[in-house]
Amino acid sequence: MILSTSYDVAVVGLGAMGSAATYHLARRGIRVLALEANTPGTALGSSHGLSRIIREAHPEGDEYVPLVQHAYGLWEELAEETGRQLLVANGGLAIGRRDSAHVQGRLDSARRHDLRHELLSAQEVNYRYPAFTLPDELVAYFDPRAGVLAPEACIAAHLEVAIRHGADLRYGEPVLEWRPNGDGVRLKTDRETYHAGRLAVTTGPWAGELLADLHLPLTTERIVNAHFDVLRPEDFTAENCPVYQLSVGEGYYYGFPAFPGQGIKLGAYNDCESCTPETIRRTVDAAEVGDIRNTFDRYLPAAVGAARWALTCMYTSTPDGHFIIDHHPASEHVLCAVGFGGRGFKFSSVVGEIVADLAITGRTGHPIEFLSATRFGRVSA
Repeated sequence: MILSTSYDVAVVGLGAMGSAATYHLARRGIRVLALEANTPGTALGSSHGLSRIIREAHPEGDEYVPLVQHAYGLWEELAEETGRQLLVANGGLAIGRRDSAHVQGRLDSARRHDLRHELLSAQEVNYRYPAFTLPDELVAYFDPRAGVLAPEACIAAHLEVAIRHGADLRYGEPVLEWRPNGDGVRLKTDRETYHAGRLAVTTGPWAGELLADLHLPLTTERIVNAHFDVLRPEDFTAENCPVYQLSVGEGYYYGFPAFPGQGIKLGAYNDCESCTPETIRRTVDAAEVGDIRNTFDRYLPAAVGAARWALTCMYTSTPDGHFIIDHHPASEHVLCAVGFGGRGFKFSSVVGEIVADLAITGRTGHPIEFLSATRFGRVSA
């Protein structure tokens, strides 16, 4: 097999992180090859669908706040560059008991980083946002910078600019293997063999296959979302309804305002099935939709009309819930950005910038030391 023309960097996986990395690399004049095993806009991974939450407060760790703040600026820059609407910053509610980690963690994050916020009683939420009917024992942390990202539009925008700057995108071409090769990496696909000076693996739930030698402690879960008509459309516009996350007795749920052609999207993250990309159950049964419906009937009784459609995606996470962005311990030419769970999309603009930094210079000015793969002990390679 004839070796193709060499590239400066090869990015494997064109979901949220890979598309952003390809964008940042191409804009810096790097000759980048981007390989994706599936078709454009695939619904088989973790980056499809019409909405993702972005928020500023992060009880998950102080280091995430400056990252997401930088991500906001990059999303705005990308929207201006492409003329696309990518972000609707209509605010967000984190609803739960006052002493819950869900609420208190955000209050602590806001205090440490001097973030604008409000703590609203149930009555204040119900008055301000008529869609809600919260019981008195609940409160809500209001994040005025929170809102909705359009994931498929974000990925398309990143790749549109990347192509404009010369990125070579190849779909339906899975990477079968890679190995160090002189001053870079040799990649073999089912079509061709390539050489790249650097390799970035951003394959989400497929990461374990290409990084099997690292034995990263990644687990993947099946997540269910459903779209419904709303009974009072005026209460669920983006102007009248923020994004919302509920930590209540029934479990953890989240939802969005209604957008044209979408209805309202509601999701649950409770007792999720472990899976792989090959074993995931992609159909959603009536009981799962019924669970979402029944819960939201209690807290947003006008939210759930007729069901439109349901979908699944995959969360791939680490044991401590933090991401992994790091070099391969055995090869300075290889790096990975994986394990983003269910909250990674909002960071993808800045993760792409970080991956580009690491691929070009081997370091970044962003605070990512806490995201090292070696925190799990010695990673075998």
